[in-house]
Amino acid sequence: MEYKLAGLEPSGVFYYFEEISRIPRGSGNTKEVSDYCKAQAERMGLFCRQDEWNNIIIKKPAAPGYEDAPAVMLQGHLDMVAEKRSSSSHDFLKDPLELFVEDGWIGAKDTTLGADNGIAVALILALLEDDALAHPPLECVFTTEEEVGMDGAKGIDLSDCESRYLINLDSEEEGYLLSGCAGGMRCDLTLPVRRVPVSGYFYTVKLSGLLGGHSGSDISLERGNANVLLGRFLYFLSKKIPFVIKEMAGGALDNVITRESTAVIAVEEENRPAFEQAVQEMMKIWKNEYRSTDPDITLTVTEEGEKTESVVSPVDQEKLLFLLLEAPYGIQHMSMEMEGLVETSLNLGILKLEQETFRVRYAVRSSIGSRKELLADRLEYLIRFLGGEFVREGDYPEWQYQKESGLRTLICDIYRKVTGKEMTVQAIHAGLECGLLMEKMPGLDAVSMGPDMRDVHTPSERLNIDSTARTYAFLKEVLAAMKKGF
Repeated sequence: MEYKLAGLEPSGVFYYFEEISRIPRGSGNTKEVSDYCKAQAERMGLFCRQDEWNNIIIKKPAAPGYEDAPAVMLQGHLDMVAEKRSSSSHDFLKDPLELFVEDGWIGAKDTTLGADNGIAVALILALLEDDALAHPPLECVFTTEEEVGMDGAKGIDLSDCESRYLINLDSEEEGYLLSGCAGGMRCDLTLPVRRVPVSGYFYTVKLSGLLGGHSGSDISLERGNANVLLGRFLYFLSKKIPFVIKEMAGGALDNVITRESTAVIAVEEENRPAFEQAVQEMMKIWKNEYRSTDPDITLTVTEEGEKTESVVSPVDQEKLLFLLLEAPYGIQHMSMEMEGLVETSLNLGILKLEQETFRVRYAVRSSIGSRKELLADRLEYLIRFLGGEFVREGDYPEWQYQKESGLRTLICDIYRKVTGKEMTVQAIHAGLECGLLMEKMPGLDAVSMGPDMRDVHTPSERLNIDSTARTYAFLKEVLAAMKKGF
């Protein structure tokens, strides 16, 4: 197979990135990429431990002259968000990603790129292979299932690790040093539905053309969520004409702002003109509201014809619409300590109407644990009031900002010397594994950094080539400077 990234520098980083891009590694399917990393460590003659979660720990002894330096942990995750365009036939269980290079950026044809967090894996493997690298003892940790609840980081055993410092490489903007993040959880809401046979004129309604994005780092962009907006349209329609719902579906991952959502509904013959008019009215409203964030938003209608089908009963349909309209969504609180930082939010990532159940899944995030719990309580109270059930899963802690950090000070000093600029220190609303790792290793001094990326968790995801090269060179400078404790 042709190497699309051949000739890019640093060659080792882009070689490894392309190698792991050939390995299907969506969340829940990480054994093969874990085995690949293990094989590379064994080829390099390094200590390697693989666990039942497919987590990998690789240790590299200190370079000459660095034997007394404190150990440093480099960390990223092996799994990626597996999202594709609706027109794509890509199979994330067996197909390699189709990489391309365009205008200084790397992308993947019609799918997510997996630079989140494959570039961390590639950077670390390249550092491990560099025999000329000046560095303290390295403990390199590759975790799994980060994108679906951080289960790998929860299960990993770090009892044989001695690191005092952690450099997480799961950040997406060069020049920014992260020192805190939100905690999160998944919330599953299920509402029982009864069905009745109804005759009518059926339509498939599809909402598409939205940009979507990462439910943490992109929630502040106020992009439209197809699941939320579909619920809004159906409620809007209910004020115009009677109709019934046969099917609804949207989204595949809770941590992705949903780009497409569909419903199959039926109206009476005499209400068809009013239905089509409501579609046009809603589109006019959305084209105005989302003219800046989602200018290509589209509500398309496909006629299915007149027939008799099993649809949701009127009472349960009312509950379904009430849930979609009244459940909180998006930004709930902004940080009062860090300007521009989202503190608490939630995202309706998955929606599915089954034969006897209506299911929705939210990603809830907050940098204040009590507000995360309050938001989950609100969802639970709402769904139980409607006669449904509620389950919390994948709970992980926030990473609280520490006023004092020797590692942060060192990295900022080096960045200033190398670039002549000040590094921006901030927290983010997305979730990182640092909080979990710090719980397992109290006293760990942690930061997160990485190269420039765009539109992660979407098929438009891109990785900047020059920024990746600078990040690799900067990492080498940082490790070289860690000869003594600080």
